[in-house]
Amino acid sequence: MSKIGRKPIGIDKLTIDIKGQDIHYKGPYTSGIYNLVPELRARVENNTIYLTASKLDDISQKEKSMVYRQWGLHRALLANTLYGAAQEFEKKIEIHGLGYKATLDGKKILFTLGYSHKIDKEIPTGISVEIDKSGQKITVKSSNKNLAGQFCSEVRSLRVPEPYKGKGIKLQEEVIMRKSAGKGKK
Repeated sequence: MSKIGRKPIGIDKLTIDIKGQDIHYKGPYTSGIYNLVPELRARVENNTIYLTASKLDDISQKEKSMVYRQWGLHRALLANTLYGAAQEFEKKIEIHGLGYKATLDGKKILFTLGYSHKIDKEIPTGISVEIDKSGQKITVKSSNKNLAGQFCSEVRSLRVPEPYKGKGIKLQEEVIMRKSAGKGKK
């Protein structure tokens, strides 16, 4: 059995309607439809959703393995989708360096990162961005986990942190391995 696939998914603050292989969900932030593969079934009991695999008796071991993998994958994807509908995902970005900062300009972020020019980055739809007064801390919120992660990755790639002084853009939970400078040959 799939260890991840058999875990229940809590659905507080959501309305769920299951129609065949389609799971219709509606929450405070988003609503939509999640399509399950034909090998899986969903049922709702006591404010939780359970995914189960169907027809495991008359298939080969190789096919069972494939069903178990899909079971765990779709459970994780469905859990992230429902979590995003109930409350937004939040990622924090930090900017380190003298004179490095970011400012909001309508639907764009204007970065000053030590280059000879300023860089402006368009904010995609479905993402909200907050920048503190110093311009050093950025908070990205979205109901779609993949969209928030992709946007943070693109922002980080504008000025990747260097290992000697740690200047650049990094995620808050990211750890930069620092090197000591000046250890040349003697």
